[in-house]
Amino acid sequence: MRDNRFVLACDIGGTHITAAIVDTDHWIILEDTITRQHVDSSSDAKSILQNWTDCMRACIASSKEEIREIGIAMPGPFDYEEGRALMIGQTKYDSLYQMVVTQPIKDNLSGLPIQKISYINDAAAFLQGEIFAQGLEHKDRILGITLGTGLGSAVWSKGEKAFDAALWEAPFRGTIFEEFLVTRWFTKRFEELTGIQKPGLKEILEQHGDLSETTTLLEEYVQHLLDFLAYFSEKHEAYNFIIGGNITKAWDKICIGKKAALGAYNIELGKYQEHAAIIGAASLFNVPQSKAAVSKAR
Repeated sequence: MRDNRFVLACDIGGTHITAAIVDTDHWIILEDTITRQHVDSSSDAKSILQNWTDCMRACIASSKEEIREIGIAMPGPFDYEEGRALMIGQTKYDSLYQMVVTQPIKDNLSGLPIQKISYINDAAAFLQGEIFAQGLEHKDRILGITLGTGLGSAVWSKGEKAFDAALWEAPFRGTIFEEFLVTRWFTKRFEELTGIQKPGLKEILEQHGDLSETTTLLEEYVQHLLDFLAYFSEKHEAYNFIIGGNITKAWDKICIGKKAALGAYNIELGKYQEHAAIIGAASLFNVPQSKAAVSKAR
């Protein structure tokens, strides 16, 4: 067991930061430390960093444990080794472009005994968190997919840090895979099939689940997913997958006609979902840091 098993872990998104203290001996989130804060990612750098560190400080204050390490799950592009923000032109965090954020975070947390801050891609954090929390570290290689407003992909190999596979932009049917596997595909395709506009898959299934067009929609989607699974598994030579994201809430309905084809892969649905990235960020201090890949994702 590590001398300092409690880690502050953060999941930073385009509109929020969630922080929690994680017991890394047992991969348990201390529920009463979960702290969330809205972030205006279009604001100036000082305001963004203050929002982040206000949340971190409040989280630390909610616990009796001494915190010396902070793990942060961060969307890309971001230099995860150096801690440098590379997001530009994405309507989020433009004001941090080319800034190494580690020292400003430490400065804002002055008075606390923070010794180290490490970063991981958010899709990789999801995968790594699920692996550690589910006790799957003995597997040789596991691939992760998140299906939601964007397409996330990550690779984990035993003894190494998970990294962003950046397959959202892989070519597919004249464009890229992401255009066929995310929420906007469902809404766009459903309108093409029916002329009806709906904001997401949940509304389509709840309000129009009995339409033949909805059946067609799901059949087309699962074929796109099978094509992506084949591409991903061939590229990284693995058949073990953990899949998460909001779209998986309809997994049984999506997969109903293709269970045999999906059986060619060992697929586990994420059990921790929104908490997985928190656990994955905390686990940064339990795996080698030198194997991290620089993200090419957004």
